[in-house]
Amino acid sequence: MPADEGLKRFISTSFRSVWSLELLLFLKRRPGAYGREELIAALCGSELIVQQALDWLVAVGLVILDEQGRAIYHPATPELASLVQRTEELYGRKPDAVRRLIVAGAAPGLTAFADAFRFRKD
Repeated sequence: MPADEGLKRFISTSFRSVWSLELLLFLKRRPGAYGREELIAALCGSELIVQQALDWLVAVGLVILDEQGRAIYHPATPELASLVQRTEELYGRKPDAVRRLIVAGAAPGLTAFADAFRFRKD
């Protein structure tokens, strides 16, 4: 399955960091409701990183919080669920490519600057 433009756009706009992707995949692979402390321990992340990733994943419709503030994987639409599945598959096969898409989406100016120094075959 090639990484089409729609999938690339989803990855670069839905994840502000690799941490947010790892958090989402943790929740997807282990159904249930997880508190922040559980996520911090499971991912060996900081409170700030987990909080920012959760806030973003909720905002983009991939995670919901229950009444106690615990995170649950719950894509808002079947299309989002499909994109997450395709992202997970691509990440398993080509993790560096997915990481580059995330970084490019998070810092487009930095990526453009770095690309200016790339050697090209002319």
